[in-house]
Amino acid sequence: MRILLIGGTGTISGAVTRQLAAEGHDVWVLNRGHRREVLPEGVRLVVADIHDEAAVDGLLGDVVFDAVCEFVGFRAEQVERDFRLFRCRTRQYVFVSSASACHKPVRHYLVSEGTTLANPYWQYSRDKIACEERLMHYYRAEGFPVTIVRPSHTYGERKVPVGLHGAKGSWQVLRRMLEGRPVLVHGDGSSLWTMTWNEDFARGFVGLLGNPHAIGEAFQIMSDESLTWNQIYETIAGCLGVTCKPYHVASDFLAAVAPKDYDVEGNLLGDKACSVVFDCTKLKRMVPGWQAETRFEEGVGRSIAYVLRHQECQVADPVFDEWCDRVIAAQESAYRCFAK
Repeated sequence: MRILLIGGTGTISGAVTRQLAAEGHDVWVLNRGHRREVLPEGVRLVVADIHDEAAVDGLLGDVVFDAVCEFVGFRAEQVERDFRLFRCRTRQYVFVSSASACHKPVRHYLVSEGTTLANPYWQYSRDKIACEERLMHYYRAEGFPVTIVRPSHTYGERKVPVGLHGAKGSWQVLRRMLEGRPVLVHGDGSSLWTMTWNEDFARGFVGLLGNPHAIGEAFQIMSDESLTWNQIYETIAGCLGVTCKPYHVASDFLAAVAPKDYDVEGNLLGDKACSVVFDCTKLKRMVPGWQAETRFEEGVGRSIAYVLRHQECQVADPVFDEWCDRVIAAQESAYRCFAK
């Protein structure tokens, strides 16, 4: 198949690019060319800014794709642009949405493709919902061949996934663990969550491409492994060879006192603080034999090993570090007030 990936070098899209290339497909990647060195041999790079509609239109000419996969679409006007660009250029348009679009507050712990979409806490999720609604309108009214994919917390080797971190990523959380200091864990750490290794996601995603039964449908792609946040942090600490010292703080308090650029209200109240289990039965029916194979302990061990070997991944965040200490000090002060 001839497949165009818009993005193609990120945590999720990069894994999809590698999977497609390994299977021998004619893979095209459209992005600004900043990370061309990570592309597999044989992948065709189209250097362009997808927001420059006229330039992209000219570069693609009359090429028709079996599938176009949009990994960097976040607002309704962007999928409207894609509709104009690709309505006559693709047999399938795959939009990467987000499982965070599913109803918050959670009405039922088990989340499927039939779960209502609503999220009052996170603009990111509301924008993804608007994208889905616009695309389904184009499918129903214009026959635009849409497939919607909803990942959740998908990770790869370059970043260690955690529940709460600052503007510079998760390294500072790992550094606190390595230094024997407490790390903030939202709530009491008992809510359930799912982490998905990006290569597992990619195999499920690729299985939907070229599948006529996937047109007009939405699919979740996640691991079946559910862990509490306490287990997640304990696993990370174990891979680091240290003891985890979780410090539990209510999610709504963290959202109220966090700097705005941490987007804690969206990331926690609108997503990670919710105890959910994802039902991927629909995907397994559509892609026979697919199963997420990478346990979190295995995947995060790879991530940690990579980060520890690569200094460029170890970005210190003293502002986040200081904020963590202030939150802990404030809660300890409150404890002392009531202990008198």
